[in-house]
Amino acid sequence: MKKIFLGMMATAAITMSGAAFAHAHLKSAFPAINGVAVNSPSNLVLKFSEGLNIHFTGVKLMNANHQPIKTGNALLSGSDDKAMVVPLPDMLAKGKYTVDWHALSKDGHKTKGHYTFVIKK
Repeated sequence: MKKIFLGMMATAAITMSGAAFAHAHLKSAFPAINGVAVNSPSNLVLKFSEGLNIHFTGVKLMNANHQPIKTGNALLSGSDDKAMVVPLPDMLAKGKYTVDWHALSKDGHKTKGHYTFVIKK
């Protein structure tokens, strides 16, 4: 009985640890996370650890005064289902910006977070 219990616990531990890796965690971004860009980018690019369900993944961009900045709809970057591209229809003014992001991985796990970047000119 003790061996069965230990076997079940080991299986649960392996299964649970694998589930933790299934979440889409933000790996990198352009402009860089907490970075400084010389000029306004034409797109935000967020790269994740897992494939995304783009229909339930997106960003909210805000300036230093917490006012929302208009963006285009989030798209996957070509055939890379781990990279989200968000078009910026207007040039960003000099200042600090916050990106609030939310993602749904293809296996149904939700994640969210935020980061900042600065436009120098």
